[in-house]
Amino acid sequence: MTREAILKYKRRLALRNLLILMGGLFLLLVSLFVSMNAGYSKLSILDTLNTVAGKGTATHELILFQYRLPRIVISILIGAGLALSGCLIQGISRNPLAEPGLLGINAGAGMMVILYALLLGITNFSSIFTLPFLALIGAAGAAISVYLLAYKKQEGISSERLILTGIAVQAGISALTTILIVNLDDMRFSIVSGWQAGQIWGANWQYVLTLLPWLCVLIPYCLYKAKSLDVLNLGDEVALALGMPVEKERRKILIVAVMLAACCVSVGGNISFVGLIAPHLARRMVGPKHQILLPVCALTGAVLVCIADTLGRMLIQPSSIPTGIMTAIIGAPYFIYLLVRR
Repeated sequence: MTREAILKYKRRLALRNLLILMGGLFLLLVSLFVSMNAGYSKLSILDTLNTVAGKGTATHELILFQYRLPRIVISILIGAGLALSGCLIQGISRNPLAEPGLLGINAGAGMMVILYALLLGITNFSSIFTLPFLALIGAAGAAISVYLLAYKKQEGISSERLILTGIAVQAGISALTTILIVNLDDMRFSIVSGWQAGQIWGANWQYVLTLLPWLCVLIPYCLYKAKSLDVLNLGDEVALALGMPVEKERRKILIVAVMLAACCVSVGGNISFVGLIAPHLARRMVGPKHQILLPVCALTGAVLVCIADTLGRMLIQPSSIPTGIMTAIIGAPYFIYLLVRR
């Protein structure tokens, strides 16, 4: 293959990836607009446009800016964060079935948030900001347990052992959570059951401000680690030969994945399968190179959760289906498909 042919192929590939990114952004904007019009209180397209332009009624402004938009923004942020977390975990484990929920990270983060909500309550703005830190403690405990149980000195981390250990840890944490909630009163039980079902419970701008700083720091770091993930995908022996400290780099990326999942779970509840589906869909579109895979993965996750939340609010009005249940309805068949293929 000549040099000119290689350069031509690279330019064509770069253009294709750019078009995919632009298409993802366009789909996200369409999902955002559709979601603004979805819900029990009807807003026409013209009402929405007038309200966004500052010409809406007080009622329309209340519905759009105080109820719908915060929830939509949180859905988008959670989708991007969970998708990137799953992509990082799949990258360091080289296992396409790995994701935060299967490794017990979501369960560990959620158990700490539930404990805090039940014992102390979430009553003021300052306590809201402690949720990601508490979720991080629980998620880190689960991740450390999985890592230590799956690690062998001579072999390092086996992808199959990692998945099996994660499933076991997740089951144990879920059992402990069930023990905690079995004797709750009706009000507290509704809070906990809503979290377990993936009901986005922080649907206001305070929760957006809680989540946004974490993602503004962690997402750029994910993109910075794209080359390291590409090297790790070549295998431990090749990575070591290229001079990479494999276990040290793997631990750094795992910490970032845990932090992403923890902050998203603290606000959105137990939303599963996003970290599994989004990386797979993105990899099918742009291939395994993480410089383009990570941003496309974040867009895919954001669109997926936004659509799932919109459908959940539309299908059984005036009630709603929790976002976590909608993502499970989409994700469970895809997970079975992946298992059958492997």
